[in-house]
Amino acid sequence: MLLNHAAKWQKKIDSFHLLLCQLVSWFTLCMVLLTFLIVVLRYGFNMGWVAMQESVMYLHGMVFLLGAAHTLRVNEHVRVDIFYRSFSPTKQAKVDIVGGLVLLMPVNLFIFFISFEYVVSAWKILEDSQAAGGIPAVFLLKSLLLAFSFTMVLQGIAEIISSLLRINQQKHIDKEKVQ
Repeated sequence: MLLNHAAKWQKKIDSFHLLLCQLVSWFTLCMVLLTFLIVVLRYGFNMGWVAMQESVMYLHGMVFLLGAAHTLRVNEHVRVDIFYRSFSPTKQAKVDIVGGLVLLMPVNLFIFFISFEYVVSAWKILEDSQAAGGIPAVFLLKSLLLAFSFTMVLQGIAEIISSLLRINQQKHIDKEKVQ
């Protein structure tokens, strides 16, 4: 019963991250087109704007910080799996649970709490670019730190639920083999 309820939450979290990923994928295209435009304007017409260059940096930050949870969701994150790949699916699920509870969650909660005051301070003064003509929204860029850790914790919860479901499913398969 509890696992069924958890499975619904896992699907909701995964759906949210899929939508976020689809949005972020458009940021990548915008970043490429903007970079092309910056190069053409600078070297073709000897023109350039700091805000345009900073916008590429903002998009770059959004792609990585908002796309990280989706990367975890589709299991494309960096993993040193010298032993992991030879484990049974049940053992892999157990490793994923321990990794999520011991590493992923604490690190991302730490990032969230250590960044919170930093982001709040930026919002209090509506921090803007130090460069003349830059984007007057550094406070938004800094907010990505909180969004990153929040989405990673959410996806960590979904991954732990997924691992628990895999273990539970394997138990049912093993019971059927015995009978």
